[in-house]
Amino acid sequence: MHEPRFLAAAVLALAAPWALAQGPDANLARNLAATCANCHGTNGNVRGKEVKPLAGVSAEKILAQIADYKSGAQPATIMHQISKGYSDDQLKLIAAWFAAQKPTP
Repeated sequence: MHEPRFLAAAVLALAAPWALAQGPDANLARNLAATCANCHGTNGNVRGKEVKPLAGVSAEKILAQIADYKSGAQPATIMHQISKGYSDDQLKLIAAWFAAQKPTP
């Protein structure tokens, strides 16, 4: 009666090391950063001057700005809420992804 559960557990136990060896989802950073496109533009290249572009900005600078939004040191309309919705690891992925994008003139 417990055989199907045991079999499923055994398959998962054997698959776990393989899944870890494959590394994180190659598109995870891009997918997380896509949520920023509404304001910061596709690939961090914003149109207009109301919102700062993120493409090509160093990851360290982006993370420092996000930390200021999270702490309330930097005033914001929505960024203080959005920045709190991500883990530190997710924010590092997002910042690195934007830093790697080419700014458009």
